[in-house]
Amino acid sequence: MRKVGFILAALIVAVLIAGCPQSKPQASGEKTIVFVPKITGNAFFESANDGAQAHAKANGYTVQYIGSQQASVAEQVRIIRQAIAQGADGISVSSLDATGLDEAMREAVKAGLAVTTWDSDVSGDARAVMVSQGTPEILGKMLVDMGADALKNRGKNPDGDAIKYVWHYSQSTVADQNSWHVAGEAYIKQKYPSWVNVRTDNYYSNQDPEQALSVGQAILQSHSDIDLIICNDSTALPGQLQAAQNLGKTKKDVTITGFAPPNSIKPFARADVVERWGLWDSGQQGALGCYLAFHLASGNKIKVGDTITVPSIGTVEVLPNTVLDPGAYTAENSGVVLLPERVVFTTENMDNYNF
Repeated sequence: MRKVGFILAALIVAVLIAGCPQSKPQASGEKTIVFVPKITGNAFFESANDGAQAHAKANGYTVQYIGSQQASVAEQVRIIRQAIAQGADGISVSSLDATGLDEAMREAVKAGLAVTTWDSDVSGDARAVMVSQGTPEILGKMLVDMGADALKNRGKNPDGDAIKYVWHYSQSTVADQNSWHVAGEAYIKQKYPSWVNVRTDNYYSNQDPEQALSVGQAILQSHSDIDLIICNDSTALPGQLQAAQNLGKTKKDVTITGFAPPNSIKPFARADVVERWGLWDSGQQGALGCYLAFHLASGNKIKVGDTITVPSIGTVEVLPNTVLDPGAYTAENSGVVLLPERVVFTTENMDNYNF
């Protein structure tokens, strides 16, 4: 009887284990990277996940895409700690706050996870590598130049006119977007001193589609003579364009530009609400963020000055954190990898891209 009871108990345990969801695949030696967006359902982050999944499948590791439908620092902290508890090998996070995730990220480092960021950063001592779309100077200038070019095409003179403009993005605490705003403002002061910022404390919509629409409408209704709205956020831009369309405005009435995946903006371009906007290959960025976490989790070291060959992407260089912020944390085991290029989209080239 004791033997039968032992066998029965073993069978019950086996059934229970088989029925429980596993936190990561059980294949021998396979690494699992938890990939954390700012928000799920957004075209930019879904495209990044597509790129990360395809790259992981081709190169023998697993990516778990875990996020929230609300842009919440608390949710990101919960997901990071969940990854630690479930024994993930690494995490790659697009941070909603420049310092709000630091404690949880440092916990992940201490627990032995490989920790990277992509799209938006944390403090340099709370991760190994940041995969950035470009320096603040590159991206701030790009945003302003796209606006200036579109203004010219509707008969304005950006070099001499008192162009009235405003910034609309997610939050002042989001490191990347805020740095582009700061760099863009410096570029405007130097290149276009006649421009007038009609709201120097900016408009924010917290990466929420409904807020992006309502804030967009408020901008247009509060500033009926606004010339340019710069949306350095992939939720703010479509919301702002929808607000303009709802109010019967086209690209001849107001210039709206910013960063967002092409597929989310194509309908507005075809409807003549926007002339040009930009981005980078978000799929490549997602792939790089996860691959570098996998690379570290596999026992490799990364230090500033290294070049790393990434399958199907090419060779990237690890730069010091100071390329993003002159006052940033400096240590040889913490650095930045820049994406190789960015793209300006118009109706002439947008259908060449599908993300």
